[in-house]
Amino acid sequence: MGDQKIHRILMVSDFFYPNFGGVENHIYYLSQCLLKLGHKVVVMTHAYGNRSGVRYMTGGLKVYYVPWRPFFMQNTLPTIYGTLPIIRTILIREKITIVHGHQAFSTLCHEALMHARTMGYKVVFTDHSLYGFSDVGSIHMNKVLQFTLADVSQAICVSHTSKENTVLRSGLPPEKVFVIPNAVDTAMFKPAMERPSRDEIIIVVISRLVYRKGADLLVEVIPEVCSLHPNVRFVIGGDGPKRVRLEEMREKHSLQDRVEMLGAVPHAQVRSVLVSGHIFLNSSLTEAFCIAILEAASCGLLTVSTRVGGVPEVLPDDMVVLAEPDPDDMVQAIQKAITMLPKLIHKSCTLE
Repeated sequence: MGDQKIHRILMVSDFFYPNFGGVENHIYYLSQCLLKLGHKVVVMTHAYGNRSGVRYMTGGLKVYYVPWRPFFMQNTLPTIYGTLPIIRTILIREKITIVHGHQAFSTLCHEALMHARTMGYKVVFTDHSLYGFSDVGSIHMNKVLQFTLADVSQAICVSHTSKENTVLRSGLPPEKVFVIPNAVDTAMFKPAMERPSRDEIIIVVISRLVYRKGADLLVEVIPEVCSLHPNVRFVIGGDGPKRVRLEEMREKHSLQDRVEMLGAVPHAQVRSVLVSGHIFLNSSLTEAFCIAILEAASCGLLTVSTRVGGVPEVLPDDMVVLAEPDPDDMVQAIQKAITMLPKLIHKSCTLE
């Protein structure tokens, strides 16, 4: 480490393991990287079921599961000052030097940043999502963001699109906001030694099955693709309120043998699902970065994705087929990807 200063960093968010998602993975892997550099890292999140109190994870990562229960979409009830005693205790006990909050709609993040600045700590905020400006929810969230980030030390966004969005919503000076794209561990996400059979084309979907992730688009796209291409099969990993619609679609069109529903997939098993396929399909309606398509590309899959948010910044044009978030356009994009597959497989075999 030389003369580099050792920091004691508190990561705060309502979203962390055992919940699965991009923010959760980002916090965990960022913490592991900081630990390897010699820094001390502590995570603060709310209790998940019976998981409450202090736990330790890989590399000595200390996690405080504070005894607050989520009341809406894994967010704790906003109390403003209710969390002050426990946040103050953690900051003093762990001798924290930097507080790093994650995700704009995490109430625990906002309260921790506010209290830390009041106590004179340096704070950093990372925004992982895009928000609008016109609906009631977005207007309220943007006002909260302006209040919380009024005195923030630095802010991080995962794409240039996300930076523009955050600067407009929060009123932060652009020079205070830095773009640091997400990354994946290529030692964990790598192509399989043996490629999947060409007898059938497997399209993989791994996502939370919610409206924002475009689950309703999948309901319309999958039957159309299956009718156009008899050798195509879908593997869907993920869970959520829209899973029922996908199962109803499968029953309605008698696609039980062509649409496999895996349910929630632990992050450690995501690669084994990805390498079984040829094409990865992302149908998100809004996305600041979408690390899922980066993981799929690292595993050697051709990606089809909606052209939303920061997605066009993630992969070069020869690795992704972009489409508008419209069923007809997505079907055309999948057909284009299917026609591209033989050339890509031949090219990869030549390189090997």
